[in-house]
Amino acid sequence: MLRCIDLPIQASYFLKSARCMPTSSSFAPRSRPHRYCLLDRLFTKAVPSAMNEQQTLPPLSAQDFKVYNRGAEKMDYFHGFLRRSWNLLWDATTSGRRPASMTMKQFITEGLRFAEHLEIHHGIEETHIFPYLAKKMPEFRTGRDRQAAELLRQHQEIHNGLEGFRDYLERCLHGEEELRLDVLRRKMDGWREVLWTHLDQEVKTLGAENMRRYWTKEEMARIPM
Repeated sequence: MLRCIDLPIQASYFLKSARCMPTSSSFAPRSRPHRYCLLDRLFTKAVPSAMNEQQTLPPLSAQDFKVYNRGAEKMDYFHGFLRRSWNLLWDATTSGRRPASMTMKQFITEGLRFAEHLEIHHGIEETHIFPYLAKKMPEFRTGRDRQAAELLRQHQEIHNGLEGFRDYLERCLHGEEELRLDVLRRKMDGWREVLWTHLDQEVKTLGAENMRRYWTKEEMARIPM
């Protein structure tokens, strides 16, 4: 079970990397997605798919696999903190009782800390990591609404749900509302699926078999992970 003391490890790493990044409260509001336009479909078709080259690539040696899988391993490590924190909160909402070792205030603070860490994590990705990867990888290209890559659109969906989750916990922390676990579950349920899909898909996209199709081993060492 994740304890409150575990999550500052992740926050410390994120905050060191985000000294020049806007705080979570300054994130620009995300617009609502629109339908695909013809130009977007044409652009998508025009981007060469490195995935089609899979059968022509030789097997990776163990050492080369480690080089190309570095980003996935690091991303999965930090996603592990988010997963454990989410599970602590979700398990409490489904069982109807918070962990016996946590006071009400500690439980609420755990939820707010999760929200803060998730925003910091995504802020670093969108500011430093994704733009670099997008130089070669369409999976990380930016754009307006549906012109953005799926991983970026997932960020938007997650933060749309995260806002209501965080606002509710802040009201509970300040005594404006009494915390009800059934209400908290509803605040989490709407974006639970996209969050877990994103955590898994992001790691898979950064995996060795995909990264080798775009980057050399020398280039991998320069990716800001």
